[in-house]
Amino acid sequence: MTPPARSLTLLHTSPVHVPVFDALRDRHHPGVVLRHLVAAELLERARELGPESQAPAVRELLAGSEGPVLVTCSTIGAVGESLARELGVPVLRVDRPLAADAVRSGPRVLVLATVESTLAPTAELLEEEAGKAGRPVSVRTRLVDGAWDRFAAGDTAGCHGLVAAAADAVTDADVIVLAQVSMAGAQDLVTTALPVLSSPASGLAAALENQPSG
Repeated sequence: MTPPARSLTLLHTSPVHVPVFDALRDRHHPGVVLRHLVAAELLERARELGPESQAPAVRELLAGSEGPVLVTCSTIGAVGESLARELGVPVLRVDRPLAADAVRSGPRVLVLATVESTLAPTAELLEEEAGKAGRPVSVRTRLVDGAWDRFAAGDTAGCHGLVAAAADAVTDADVIVLAQVSMAGAQDLVTTALPVLSSPASGLAAALENQPSG
């Protein structure tokens, strides 16, 4: 009997993330079944009311998930993780592996984001991972002006260009963190010699890591 394929539920706050993770699956994890849930309103409301306000909505969306879950929105990632015990399935925020990699790269971490609501959750995650690793870390955050407006208008290339320019302007850090999945494409555009980290590939790999290979 053929064993069942590995599967993963992904919770997104933008439909543009679906092909990003499908492409990563096809390239690195063939045969894995990805179930995509898209709820753009979660981010909209979290920006207005705070991430914790979305716990009931996230709980409702993920109720009945039969396997592990990857939350791809950095703003509500911690909310998703906090519901794992209640949901009875593993829940991973996509940027946790990124944060672990960042604190290993050096003590001066510069976080770039295009949405202000992402800054505090990302900084808190980096501090948490630094504590677990026993490494001193100094986390600074910076909002890339105008990048989210470009992304929201459908100009993904324009968003990535602004993010890449912001990364290339950094001189006082050991590592640069691109806080959101929507920023990952800027990695291909940067010219800085500093390490620039994004979350989709490492997050997907980590979410699948502890599952049976099938």
